[in-house]
Amino acid sequence: MTQRPAVLIMQRHLAPLSPILQSAYDVYRFWEGPPIEAAHDIRALIVAGEAPLDKGLIERLPALDLIACFTSGYDGIDIDWCRQRGLPVTHAPGVNHEDVADHALGLILAARRQIVAGDRQVRSGGWTAETRSITPSLGGQKLGVVGLGAIGAAVARRAETFRMDVSWWGPRPKAAEWPRADSLSALAEASDILVVACKADETNRGLISREVLQALGPDGLLVNVARGQLIDEDALIDMLKSGALGQAALDVFMEEPTEPSRWADVPNLVLTPHTAGATTAGVQGMLMLLMQNLQAHFADQPLKTPVE
Repeated sequence: MTQRPAVLIMQRHLAPLSPILQSAYDVYRFWEGPPIEAAHDIRALIVAGEAPLDKGLIERLPALDLIACFTSGYDGIDIDWCRQRGLPVTHAPGVNHEDVADHALGLILAARRQIVAGDRQVRSGGWTAETRSITPSLGGQKLGVVGLGAIGAAVARRAETFRMDVSWWGPRPKAAEWPRADSLSALAEASDILVVACKADETNRGLISREVLQALGPDGLLVNVARGQLIDEDALIDMLKSGALGQAALDVFMEEPTEPSRWADVPNLVLTPHTAGATTAGVQGMLMLLMQNLQAHFADQPLKTPVE
């Protein structure tokens, strides 16, 4: 074994963690090649929680005793499978949900008030006295939130400030200041704007189906700041092209990075590159929890934020 604990960073976009972790750990990077020479030394995987967990790799790392998610979400990780192997999982909850909610409201504004389209119009020289657009007010719009966790509740509070009428749906009732719809379809049918803010797991992939999008309808706006796997993306594209769905604003996609040509001719759409939670404060908070969890684990102390 090496004198310092060895850790393996799995996803390339987590590469900026390398110099920080190297102050205390021997750091390996999976995209540089499987660390065959260190297979018996690696004790922790550093992962993005949305990425599928490589179970085959885990079985080839006999010293591995921690999965450390840099993110709050951990939907790519089979928690039961890890638990059966006595493999604890940590994550970074409660550090960027307010930022994600801010982004969701930004997407709503960008779509409903045609801010992105207006920017393009000005830049292209298409702005004339005759082309000024009239957009709807947010006041009085009915906003439905799918999943009333930390992000969903933060979105709901902001929506009220924007004078919107808020309701929500989730699979389990909970005490909330906003009414819960009888079903997801009922929420979509009653909403002008539907914000997807729920967790993604194997049970709710494709939750926002063609039927849900049809219920939202030709005047409806779909906003997704959760996970791309929650939406039937092919149906979404078809319905935007046909006008069966009014608008969409997406920060997350089925495959990331998404293929640009997939969206090239899709109308009434605002896209951002999975940046809703990527703020300076949010990333610093996630880094702090990652370091605290690693330090606690290697000191045989209770983990700071384990996945229960």
